[in-house]
Amino acid sequence: MLNWIDYRKELLGRIGEIAKLSPDTVRGYQAISGAGQKKDLLGAKTRELISLAVAVSLRCDGCITVHTAEALKHGATRDEIAEALGVAVAINAGAAMVYSARTMDAAAAYAAEAADAAQAAG
Repeated sequence: MLNWIDYRKELLGRIGEIAKLSPDTVRGYQAISGAGQKKDLLGAKTRELISLAVAVSLRCDGCITVHTAEALKHGATRDEIAEALGVAVAINAGAAMVYSARTMDAAAAYAAEAADAAQAAG
């Protein structure tokens, strides 16, 4: 398994390097990241749990290590993290169902087009 603590340190170091090379990019990211915190309607713990569910959905190891540490820092329990991850699993399964329906719709459209072409060819 990955050493998540070392990975987070390495990642933050690399992001520091990016900040030196492209400070506006990192400042822009920080502005976007901080924008959701201004009203603080959800609270830090809930924002971090949502971030974890999104991180899993996007398959972002860097996001996972950063937001796991932050979720725990803001009082999230392992059970709460597991529940948030369950939401990610369900949403991803649901998205697969939606795209499965879209695929079946595409297949029906192509079958209808082929049938129309065959009928026109006589």
